[in-house]
Amino acid sequence: MITAVPGVRVGHWTGVATGCTVVELPPGTVAAAEVRGGAPASRELALLEPTRTVECIDAVVLTGGSAFGLGVADGVLGTLAARGRGVPTAAGPVPIVPVAAVFDLDGGDHRRPGPGEGAAALAAATDGPFATGRVGAGRGTRVGRWKGADHAVPGGLGSAHVRCDGATVGAVAVVNAVGDVVAADGTVLAGSTAPADVEPFGEPMPVIEQTTLVVVATDALLTKVECFLLAQSAHHGLVASIRPSHTRFDGDLVVAAATGAVAPVSLERLRIAVADVVAAAVRDAVTAGDRP
Repeated sequence: MITAVPGVRVGHWTGVATGCTVVELPPGTVAAAEVRGGAPASRELALLEPTRTVECIDAVVLTGGSAFGLGVADGVLGTLAARGRGVPTAAGPVPIVPVAAVFDLDGGDHRRPGPGEGAAALAAATDGPFATGRVGAGRGTRVGRWKGADHAVPGGLGSAHVRCDGATVGAVAVVNAVGDVVAADGTVLAGSTAPADVEPFGEPMPVIEQTTLVVVATDALLTKVECFLLAQSAHHGLVASIRPSHTRFDGDLVVAAATGAVAPVSLERLRIAVADVVAAAVRDAVTAGDRP
């Protein structure tokens, strides 16, 4: 799990058909991000471009509710600011909390996660094992829509970790993809139930209703540019585990964060490891926990 990285904490709030997940990071964590999908719903991601001034973040929020759910971060911001976390300013600390959302508004639950739910998820955060499957931001997710929405199946939230050169690298993934989730040998783990003769993308695809969100964390000492390279490699894990991935209908994005506790580490070996651990987290999302 991503909480195998020392100092990383994860908490969920789970509703009937939606939810949110907070990944809390230790002070001084450097981060960057890359978006490859065509339809992201997010906030504060521009700060994570490698050329931007701010280098450190305090937490990442993953949520349901599409654009309506982005306000979840407000509850996390308030709590972290009260703890003294954030960039020092004349008006007090300003926590840096990127947030990204999946579309789950078709799940029959009209409650959208908001600041209260974000604060609850942060309050529930643990540095130990946490629930995966149909929980938190993965509660209302679906996969396998590429042959028609009627043939989609539940997605979920997954996590995994590996060791590399004395460092730990972990990932958490919220999988709400157009494509199917596949094993390393190509076997479909969760995907469209359409008959074999149904053509993919045979009906108009809703542009905003699919995405896979990933947070990668490591205790390796990395610069912001190196975190960006890690985020790029994390997308290779999506390619390996989701077929097809990165369509113009998906909002696929990765936030990669480094706490800096372990040095030196081979960046290239770490990039190989992160692709593998992201693929494992995606597969865990559709195989872990109680399935419907």
